[in-house]
Amino acid sequence: MTLVVQTIADGLVLGGIYALAAVGFSLIFGVLHVINLSHGILVLLGAYLALILSGVLHVDPLLTVPLVMAILFGLGYVYQRFLIQYAVDGSAFGSILLTFGVALMLQNVMIWLFSPDMKNITPTYAFTSFKLGEISFDAVRVSCLVASLVLLSLLAALLKFSALGRVIRATAQQTMAARLCGVNVRHVYAMTFGVSAAFAGAAGIVIGIVLPFSPADEGTWTLNAFVVVVLGGVGSPAGALIGGLLLGMVSTLTAQYIGPSFPNVTMFLLLVVLLLLRPQGLLGNAFAPSR
Repeated sequence: MTLVVQTIADGLVLGGIYALAAVGFSLIFGVLHVINLSHGILVLLGAYLALILSGVLHVDPLLTVPLVMAILFGLGYVYQRFLIQYAVDGSAFGSILLTFGVALMLQNVMIWLFSPDMKNITPTYAFTSFKLGEISFDAVRVSCLVASLVLLSLLAALLKFSALGRVIRATAQQTMAARLCGVNVRHVYAMTFGVSAAFAGAAGIVIGIVLPFSPADEGTWTLNAFVVVVLGGVGSPAGALIGGLLLGMVSTLTAQYIGPSFPNVTMFLLLVVLLLLRPQGLLGNAFAPSR
């Protein structure tokens, strides 16, 4: 029984990381209707920036989150406004081809700059753990789970209560009506992409603390984000959280009781079943047009 509870606890921690890594992908998909195949690159860029900044500034990696998010926000805004926007205007598949090409190019740039070797971000409490009863918790994983939940809550509050969040939701639900009300839709799209990139960078920091990473991992995190979005629903931080927690528990339970080679099998089996039973995801589309 203790092993089951320990496995579920590990799955919840991993699921929180999956959720944070996917929420930016979900936001872009829900608002811009763009499948960003360079999402994994943004995640890894956050990890590498945290690795560099924490070493230069001699601070805890989690304290670099605001700076990394600010850098990624700016890069994401420019990326969407001056590159992706023109691909979206050209054709429905232009953004897919463009982001895929950007991902390939930036992956090779990362290999050139940082080498293809695995890296990891090691905080001072890396080998600290504590117990609650018979269940053991790693301080690094718990701190990263707390950071993930805080960031997801901040995004949910931003979308629900802020002026930017109201404009984003209005643009996603009724684009033409937003234009008629004087909303600069292109600016809103770029702002949304910037927010998405910022949260992808924050996810990269959390991932870099918990797991080793390399440029070759970009495809893995893009795929994981896609699966989480399909499971939880589009555009919703709560949907990303539910999808991430579900994926994390399925992965850890499968690795523990079936074998470490089978988590992907069960993940895609779960995805197929959900697409057959509830194709809109568990919470549906958060930005569905109002009726």
